[in-house]
Amino acid sequence: MNKSVNNVKPEKSLTQSFFILWDRVGILLVFLVVCLIFGILTPRFFHPLNIINVIRQVSIIGVIAVGMTFVILLGLIDLSVGSIVAFTGMIAAALQVKWGGGLFLSITIPLLVGTGIGFFNGYVSTKGNIHPFIVTLGTMSIFRGATLLVAQGRPISGMNPEFRYIGGGMVGAIPFPVILFIGSVIFAGWILKRTVFGRYTYSIGGNPEAALLSGIQVDSHKVKCFCILGFLGGLSGLILTSRLNSAEMLAGSGYELDVIGAVIIGGTSLFGGEGGVYGTLVGALLMGSVTNGLNLLGVQPYWQMIVRGSILIAALLMDRLKRRFLEQ
Repeated sequence: MNKSVNNVKPEKSLTQSFFILWDRVGILLVFLVVCLIFGILTPRFFHPLNIINVIRQVSIIGVIAVGMTFVILLGLIDLSVGSIVAFTGMIAAALQVKWGGGLFLSITIPLLVGTGIGFFNGYVSTKGNIHPFIVTLGTMSIFRGATLLVAQGRPISGMNPEFRYIGGGMVGAIPFPVILFIGSVIFAGWILKRTVFGRYTYSIGGNPEAALLSGIQVDSHKVKCFCILGFLGGLSGLILTSRLNSAEMLAGSGYELDVIGAVIIGGTSLFGGEGGVYGTLVGALLMGSVTNGLNLLGVQPYWQMIVRGSILIAALLMDRLKRRFLEQ
């Protein structure tokens, strides 16, 4: 019996094949090409000390980007990450310099505060049925103001030597912040790929209604993902404050663009349900390499902002095109 023509699956078009390939290795190839270009334009780019400096810088943004990956996989967003970094870093500094707290308290309390902010963002947005964009826009302002209140209008400096190890210490030839970043990537990757929690994250991001009907506690899971982001935001605040040996009032300003950019450029869809932290790792390295390369070439910061924003828009367009062609 002849098979019906309708049952024959059409072959993938050239465009679909391109986007399938792009989805797998596209951002990695872009990263390698960008590094090659900067290496040709300025030989200092591939100097070992510069490479270490780039990775150290990336680790501050990268740690938060790992947490943001969980939230964006749900199809949500958090704009308060820069304020979380500033506030938790200021709390850590105040505990050491002003309030007489020891090393243990100056690490654990900021992490708990960051987690608490994440819980607040997630709980209010889910139980109040308010989009996280609005909620975190509000908390971005709230905790930036709280940072200024704790600081009383001036930076707090003079941390304990043990505390400064978090952002400035070395394990052999590897900076300690890089170990924290890579460790968070590996652990988060394991959670997303090997655990029920990770499967729930992708399910909710792909189709929240179907996830709810299948028995997943969608609201509770969203709150947990915001808590993860808050915790890692607090960790990034500790790294930044430790490295600078100072808690600055405007610390973390503009981190929102870099963090979200690293996640989106790394291949995690803004619509949720697609992506992962290993792409975020490459996306963060790409953003850091672009910034470093432009600095070495003497490009003005204003142009650097234009370039970073353009890269983010290009990544969003690629994601949109990929979804359009692969869903055909």
